[in-house]
Amino acid sequence: MTAEVPQGVPPLVLLVEDEPQMRRFLRRTLESHGYRLVEAETARQGLAHATAHNPDVVLLDLGLPDLDGLELTRQLREWSQTPIVVISARGEEASKIAALDAGADDYLTKPFAAGELLARIRVALRHAARSASGREEPVVTFGAVRVDLARRLVFRSDVEVHLTPNEYKLLAAFARNPGRVLTHPQLLREVWGKSAAAEPHVLRVYVNQLRQKLEDEPARPRYLRTEPGVGYRLRTEG
Repeated sequence: MTAEVPQGVPPLVLLVEDEPQMRRFLRRTLESHGYRLVEAETARQGLAHATAHNPDVVLLDLGLPDLDGLELTRQLREWSQTPIVVISARGEEASKIAALDAGADDYLTKPFAAGELLARIRVALRHAARSASGREEPVVTFGAVRVDLARRLVFRSDVEVHLTPNEYKLLAAFARNPGRVLTHPQLLREVWGKSAAAEPHVLRVYVNQLRQKLEDEPARPRYLRTEPGVGYRLRTEG
């Protein structure tokens, strides 16, 4: 018995992966932690299983024999909001950005540790549960920081932190998507709007300002983490 999976019916994971050895590793990992599993070796099988089984989360390899995983991601996003966590040997920044822009919720580069995969799955499931409820969590905490989204207030060790409007918009974007990678374009649109001319270096300045106000060691951030070349992630655990 493990405390990682919520009580009730265990979440169903759809694994779309053509490598037998990787499937065996993931099967052992997921089933030993209480998850149910359905497997597909091709994109077409994955699409059929997604339709038939309505999984709680999809683990998707990009290098499939019949169709690129990016295209499968786009097809799934046409009708489903099920969280998609990409697991791929493609470690290039362009591949990560393409997957996230296509609709993936997260991206893990092979090889990866089982613990990291399980943590990403838990984050994806929590985010899906909040979205399904029709509302965001009113308060998000990480370390000594508390972000009250309903009241638009931020506290650190119970002392209110004063943020500029754009700093707050940026932090709110992270707080509404804890654990998820947010790309540079996503964050720029969130803070400055679709027509804004802000550049990624401006985003970096604002992230650094937030770190100065919220992190214990701004030069070694524990929570506002950089995903090199891709974007940023708010880490709320640990």
